[in-house]
Amino acid sequence: MSIGHTLLGLLESGPRHGYDLKRAFDEKFGHDRPLHYGQVYATMSRLLKNGLVEVDGVETDGGPERKRYAITDAGITDVATWLAQPEKPEPYLQSTLYTKVVLAMLTGRSAADVLDAQRSEHLRLMRILTDRKRKGDLADQLICDHALFHLEADLRWLELTAARLGKLAEVVAP
Repeated sequence: MSIGHTLLGLLESGPRHGYDLKRAFDEKFGHDRPLHYGQVYATMSRLLKNGLVEVDGVETDGGPERKRYAITDAGITDVATWLAQPEKPEPYLQSTLYTKVVLAMLTGRSAADVLDAQRSEHLRLMRILTDRKRKGDLADQLICDHALFHLEADLRWLELTAARLGKLAEVVAP
């Protein structure tokens, strides 16, 4: 996820302080990984330097200065361009799991055990996500569906690989 583009998109509804941006980000996108304040301010500093935001005002309210940021026309264009570009599908052609299966075979360990342990971990996470989906709002349901579909594809790969371990052993460790 592009934190900068996400913060820019949140600014399109109007100027906000860094604290407000963090809160909005965490509410909409940060359920599993909330932003750190330092990350917000470092990102805003970079966006300011690049001319994608501007300081719309500074307030003190008896405490430290709070800058209010506003998106610039260049920032709006940047967000529109980013939103229009499709994300590159991740084909996972060199996965860590495949590497572990092959290394298990090469070192005389059980590749089936590696696959079984991974299957158990996938199923554990799927149960957690299914429970979260059941209890969550629409945003949580959609996020969980995305993750669950990926985990289901991984499980299919695990089953296919388990069924082909004999042939893989002939190729990998003749």
